[in-house]
Amino acid sequence: MADPQSRSNITVVVVDDSETVRRTATSLLEQSDCRVFTAGDGFEAMSVISDHHPDIVFLDIIMPRLDGYQACSLIRKSREFRQLPVIMLSASDGIFDRARARIAGFSGHLDKPFSKDDLESIIDRHVTAPRSRSEESA
Repeated sequence: MADPQSRSNITVVVVDDSETVRRTATSLLEQSDCRVFTAGDGFEAMSVISDHHPDIVFLDIIMPRLDGYQACSLIRKSREFRQLPVIMLSASDGIFDRARARIAGFSGHLDKPFSKDDLESIIDRHVTAPRSRSEESA
């Protein structure tokens, strides 16, 4: 496991229609010194991602208005965020869900419920080095 200091400049967006999941993820990620922003659905996620240029996104699948598959597809169509790691958050572990997630462009998956170690492991696997804040404004 990477040193928590290596996560201190990482910006994470957590998208889930459950306030409990958003609060839990935020609390766990902040313990790892990540900057965390949240959204309650896919439409809100697109705005939050555009505003904060995260290093990684955790995206629920089943949400109102714009589900996770649709949101991930939109992220992949964006020239600016095409390479952004997008991790599927799901309570179901079905083969169909994972296949559909792969087609939509998800980078990986994380089953709910998750732990701090689960979140850190995914971040360590998908985020090589956080961008400095000066790179974001360039």
